[in-house]
Amino acid sequence: MRSATYRVAAVQGDNERAECAVYFFGAGQGGSIQANLERWNGQFTQTDGKPAAAKIQKRTVHGLAVTTIDVSGEYSGMGGPMATARTVQPRYRLLGAIIENPGGNVFLKFTGPARTIAANERNFTQLLDSFQKE
Repeated sequence: MRSATYRVAAVQGDNERAECAVYFFGAGQGGSIQANLERWNGQFTQTDGKPAAAKIQKRTVHGLAVTTIDVSGEYSGMGGPMATARTVQPRYRLLGAIIENPGGNVFLKFTGPARTIAANERNFTQLLDSFQKE
């Protein structure tokens, strides 16, 4: 379930804003870390149609295990279950994170035009660094 949505204004040269969504489904919900990483990465291709290469890292934030993904390319994850056709957005980027928590993982997905994401990457890192164990 989407817990929060942050809309980020487009930087000069980008025509669309970016969006950072935070999801929390509860303990044992939301799918495995690997399944989410694969799904997010699968929403991107290179301009030749081949799969985009994702950079996946693990880190610890205030005692919480965090897995991050950074992937760029042509983004086709814009459609939902009611969409009749997938919209492909060129030069998009996704910064994602899955924060492991015994009460349920927290999923963050920051997606938008690559320049806008790059200009706000530090803000995304600051958001990640703000999570703490209760």
